[in-house]
Amino acid sequence: DGRLTFFPGNQTVDLPSINFMKRHGTVFLNAYTNSPICCPSRAAMWSGLFTHLTESWNNFKGLDPDYVTWMDLMERHGYRAQKFGKLDFTSGHHSVSNRVEAWTRDVDFLLRQEGRPMVKLTGHKKHVRVMEKDWWNTDKAVNWIKEEAVNLTQPFILYLGLNLPHPYPSPYAGENFGSSTFLTSPYWLEKVNYEAIKIPKWSSLSEMHPVDYYSSYTKNCTGEFTKEEVRNIRAFYYAMCAETDAMLGEILSALRDTGLLGKTIILFTADHGELAMEHRQFYKMSMYEGSSHVPLVVMGPGVREQQQIPNVVSLVDIYPTMLDIARIPVPQNLSGYSLIPLLREKAESQASPRGPRPSWVLSEFHGCNVNSSMYMLRAGKWKYITYSDGSSVPPQLFDLTADPDELTNVAITFPVTVLSLDKVLRSIVNYPKVSSSVQEYNKQQFISWKQSLGHNYSSVIANLRWHQDWLKDQKKYENAIDKWL
Repeated sequence: DGRLTFFPGNQTVDLPSINFMKRHGTVFLNAYTNSPICCPSRAAMWSGLFTHLTESWNNFKGLDPDYVTWMDLMERHGYRAQKFGKLDFTSGHHSVSNRVEAWTRDVDFLLRQEGRPMVKLTGHKKHVRVMEKDWWNTDKAVNWIKEEAVNLTQPFILYLGLNLPHPYPSPYAGENFGSSTFLTSPYWLEKVNYEAIKIPKWSSLSEMHPVDYYSSYTKNCTGEFTKEEVRNIRAFYYAMCAETDAMLGEILSALRDTGLLGKTIILFTADHGELAMEHRQFYKMSMYEGSSHVPLVVMGPGVREQQQIPNVVSLVDIYPTMLDIARIPVPQNLSGYSLIPLLREKAESQASPRGPRPSWVLSEFHGCNVNSSMYMLRAGKWKYITYSDGSSVPPQLFDLTADPDELTNVAITFPVTVLSLDKVLRSIVNYPKVSSSVQEYNKQQFISWKQSLGHNYSSVIANLRWHQDWLKDQKKYENAIDKWL
């Protein structure tokens, strides 16, 4: 959650490495994902293109494996390139369940798709390495810096992708049952300031926006939760962020120990945030701040120190920024704009032949846990969210200055603002047409999958993540699918 990198969010947990980067570099106060889920977000980051252009509609449909990323271009221009850890931009980690949930989101039924969010404490007060796989990848990156990077005569680019602070799989609910366990050790939990944890306000279920209700239900969050449960989920999430921060610290230390810190640009970001029980949801797949607002902190030669940048930026900006750093000509067809002018306070006009950076960012989502394609435009104090064809589902408008917790949808109060933001959005993307393409894609994928199973398909569905619901009234749900098809 990007809000943890600046005040007041950073009061909840001790993040010394992020704070070090902020002291010696620049923090972006309004950085967003272009799609709040792993694979589509990473596809945007590696390609510099919006989701409707990459057509990365869900967690297993990403870029073509031979797509030329910014890292590939840097390698062609003489950089030594190295990747460790989670990549997930051609296809994410997913089960058959994930796929079927994404394809059938247009079906008129409600089925729980996730385990109920819960916390789990492991180890003891000295247990540091909870997410062992991430630590293993961090160790590999540290060793590479100390053994390889330090001896290079050419410049290098190193990418380290971590799983944390993503929740862990929840085996108690069956192997397919998603990742709804917030797991940490007492060591990390001690870094969290319980007093500073805000308990989010929830609307009553009947007052929720229809898409929010669907998301809350499929994420198994419509039941009763005590304040203590909610506070714990948030605390454990923050503790997981503290463990992530420590991995960043290992990289910074390795660069310092090798004398490379002063001549290396370091960029820290995320593919999406975590709602951690805000708006009666956990996970991502939402345009609310907890899910769509990502961290972006940059330090290194030529980057201004202790700078906070309020401009809206997004992950598609990383592609042109990387090329700019390497002095490689930036392709003109990108959705993003280089961050270098903001980092170095150059005049925008001399920065890009395409003209100044737009005053808005776009995020869109077409995957599971949401029963409609959604599009978010962030411009100034406004966040505008519209769905599907722009008319069958009511839009949302939030004034983030007056209502940072996004509790009051003011779309009806400000029809002129809605109209003007919708006009801007339609000038960027013909979103009713994109929504309809996604619906067609979902149907075709489901039909192919159903045909591959023969008559057996309902019993296969019955054993996916929503099997408990499905088995209660199999005929009803089968009919709903037939009606949709």
